[in-house]
Amino acid sequence: MTGRAAAAAAAIVLALVAPAGAAAARYVVGLEPDAASAGVARELRARGATPVESLAPLPALVVDTADAAALAGVRGVRYVEPLRVRRPAFTPNDPFLPRQWYLAQNRSYDAWTELPPLAAVRVAVIDSGVDATHPQLAGRIAAARSFVGGDPSDTSDTQGHGTFVAGLIAAAADDGVGIAGLAPSAQLLVAKVVGPQRSISVEAEAKAIRWAVARGARVINMSLGGLRDPADASRDTYSRLEADAVAYAVSKGVLVVAAVGNSDQAPSQPWPYASWPAALPHVLGVSALARSGDAPLFSNRDPVFNDVAAPGEEILSTLPLAITAQRPECSEQGYSSCGPDEYRNAEGTSFAAPQVTAAAAQLIAADPSLAPGQAAALIERSAVDATAANGCAKCAPGRDPLTGWGRLDAAAALAAPRPARDAFEPNDGAGASAYPLYGVKRRVDATLDYWDDRDDVYRVYLRRGQALYASYGGATPQAAASLSLWRPGSESLAAAGRPTGRVRRSAAGQRVRVSYRAPHAGWYSLQLRLERPGGGAYRLSVVKAW
Repeated sequence: MTGRAAAAAAAIVLALVAPAGAAAARYVVGLEPDAASAGVARELRARGATPVESLAPLPALVVDTADAAALAGVRGVRYVEPLRVRRPAFTPNDPFLPRQWYLAQNRSYDAWTELPPLAAVRVAVIDSGVDATHPQLAGRIAAARSFVGGDPSDTSDTQGHGTFVAGLIAAAADDGVGIAGLAPSAQLLVAKVVGPQRSISVEAEAKAIRWAVARGARVINMSLGGLRDPADASRDTYSRLEADAVAYAVSKGVLVVAAVGNSDQAPSQPWPYASWPAALPHVLGVSALARSGDAPLFSNRDPVFNDVAAPGEEILSTLPLAITAQRPECSEQGYSSCGPDEYRNAEGTSFAAPQVTAAAAQLIAADPSLAPGQAAALIERSAVDATAANGCAKCAPGRDPLTGWGRLDAAAALAAPRPARDAFEPNDGAGASAYPLYGVKRRVDATLDYWDDRDDVYRVYLRRGQALYASYGGATPQAAASLSLWRPGSESLAAAGRPTGRVRRSAAGQRVRVSYRAPHAGWYSLQLRLERPGGGAYRLSVVKAW
C-alpha cells in the first residue's frame, strides 16, 4: 500500500470510530466590534456552550456546544458558524514541478485536494509529430498518423515542437518523474503535419483535422498559424479550406484552440493581428504572457480574436530523446532543459496554447456534456483580468488586444457555473452551414458574442411572391445587431464590403426588422450580425406570409 493509500485508509478508520457529530460540536462565535469577550463568554456558558479559546485580537471565540441554535440572540454576537476544514490543493509529486512556474500561475491543479477520477478526453495535437518512446508519454497516445507524405505511421518528431506541446498537455502527472502534464486524463491524437523544411501544407492540416474528428477528438490544439493582414491581401494567408476544416470540427462538437502567433514571423513587432486559424469563428485564440505578467512583444495582439492569455516564456516540457541525446553531458535527458537553444528557455504563443487546451480537456473530463462554446466561455469568462496591477503595463481593464479576457485560471474555470448552450451553433455562414428554419412562423432564442460568435445565419425557404418578416430583439443593452437577407446562391457572407447578394439590411439596434417579398423561389439566408463589442441572448422572430 502506498503512503497516500495508507493515509486515506487510516482516515476512513478514524471516521468510523469517531463519535458521530464530534467535529460538528466545535463552533466559532463572531463578536461585535465593541463586545466584551468575557461577558459574551459567560452568557455562552449559561446557554450550554464551553468556551475553548479566544482568537483575540480577532473578534471571535471558539466554543464547544451540542446546541448551536441556543447561542442565537446572545448580545454582542455577530455570527455563529461551525469550524470549517480547509485542505491544501493537490500537488503532483513530479520532481521538475518547482520549475513549472506556469502550472502554479494557471492554478492547473488547485481545484482538487486529491486527483479525482476523470473521464478520458481525446485531444488532438496537430504539429510536428511526437516521440512515442518518451517515458512520460507512455500510454498517453491513443492514435498517431503522418500527413506529410511517405509512411503514414512515421510520426517521429525530428524537430521537437510536437513533443514539447504534447508533454505540456499530457505528460504523466504525479508519477514521481520529470514534469506534470496539465491534463491528467488526456489521450493524445497526434497528427504530423510539419514537413522537413518546417512548412505546413493546408491540405495536410485539413486532412489532420478530419482524421482527428473521426477518431473522437474533443479538443484540437493548433500551435501553428499563417500571417493575417486585413490591410494587405497580398500577404494575408487566409485559406477557405482551412476555414471549412475548422468549421467542420466545430460542427462535430470539437473545441479548436490555436496560438495567435508570434510577431517575429510578421512584418513588424508587435503585430496587431491574430494569425489564421486563431482568427476563425469559434476558435479559442491564445496569446502569451511573460513571467512578470506582462505581454511580451513577440505575442500578436488583436482586439477581437485574441481571447485569452497563458504563460509563454521560460516553459519547460518534454523533448524527443534523440534531440536531447545530442547533449549527452546534460543529465535531464528527454526534457527541454537539455535541448537546443530555442527550447532551453522556450517562448512563444505555441507553448501558451497547449496550456489552454489542457484546461479545456479538464473541463470536458469533469463534464463530458459540455459543448465547445460552453468550454470556451468558461475559460474566457473566468480568466484573471490582466492589468498594470498584476504586471501587464499596457493592458487596460477589461478585455484588451494584448491578453483578451485575461490570464488563464484553470481552477476558476472548473468552479464557474456552466453557461447556457446555444442549440443552433455553429451557424456562421450561408448555404448548408446556416441553420434551417422550417414552417411559416418561427421564434429562435439564441446568443451572439462579438468576439467569438459575431454572426448567426439561418436559412429560410421562400416561394415566389411570398413575403418574409423578421425581427430581432436583444436582451442586453450592448447587443446591437443588424439583420441582412441574402438571395439564394450566396454561399459566403464574409465579404460584407461587396454585398452583391444582399437584398435587405436593417440599421443596427436592439430592436430591428426586415421585410421582403421574394421575386424568385429558393433558400434565402437571414444573417444576424453583432455590430459592436458585447454579447448576450437574443430573440429572432420569423414569419412568412402571402
